[in-house]
Order: sequence, then structure tokens, then C-alpha cells
Amino acid sequence: MEPVTDPIPSAQGMHLRRLRDLTEFEVADGNPDVRGWAVRGADGRQFGQVYELIVDAEALKVRYLDVELDETLHINERDRHILLPIGVAALDEDGDNVFVPSLTAQSVLDYPPYAEIQITREYEQAMLRALNLQLPEGEQSFYNQPGYDDSQFYQRRRLR
Repeated sequence: MEPVTDPIPSAQGMHLRRLRDLTEFEVADGNPDVRGWAVRGADGRQFGQVYELIVDAEALKVRYLDVELDETLHINERDRHILLPIGVAALDEDGDNVFVPSLTAQSVLDYPPYAEIQITREYEQAMLRALNLQLPEGEQSFYNQPGYDDSQFYQRRRLR
């Protein structure tokens, strides 16, 4: 079986895509490409690393970090990826780390796994619930909430 390279379908159409599949897109100038960076929880322990960026091609924004969980967590290989909304994480450029204060190496075990073939609205809502974030009321405002605010992600780095 060959790996899936088609766009990631969603409830709203084909607006969410892996950055590697978008040849006309790249990480914005001045922003680091965090793929390969360690992902650490509130406990400071690394529980994975950024595998890919999931982009909203219509809005030209990164919506999710695709995180590959560490083998040391003893998770089935099929369930080893999770998606994190960009606004729940923060950069530490000095150490090439991405911090997720709402998760720990233990709580990530209960996080919904990401199947790379599709991102449904139901999955997006399950992620928000797992992070104790409020569910948006309407489709128009789904990504207009703190969990998807990329300025939160880059905030620490912009304060320098």
C-alpha cells in the first residue's frame, strides 16, 4: 500500500493540507520551521516532536501541529500522531522546543489520536474538549478563538 499524499479532507472541504503537500507555500520569513522540534508538556518532559504543519490553504495560516509521540510512551504505532491547535503551544527558540502547557507526558495518553487521512469537525471538537477549550458556536467562527491564535504560538519569541 502506498502512502496517502492527497489533501486531508475535512467537514468544510479541502482547506486543511500538510505543508509538505503545498509546493507554493513555505514557512513565513522570520518564523522558524518547527518541524523536528521537541514538544514538551507542563511537566517539562518531552512527549513528542513536531512532524508536520497542517495549513488552512484558504486562510494562509497554520492551524495545527502534527506531533509524533515518542516511542517511550508505548503507544501503538497507528495512534502515535496527534494534532495540536497552533494557539495552545508556545515556542522556545533557544532550545528548539514547543511547549504545550495544557498537556503532560501522562495526559497526552488520553488525547485523541490523529489518522492522517482526514480531519473531521468531530475530531477538531474532540481535540478542543481534550484541551478543555470552549467549542465555537458557529462554523464561521470556528478558527476565531484563542486555541487557533497563531500570535499565541509566536508571542514569546516576539517579546525579545
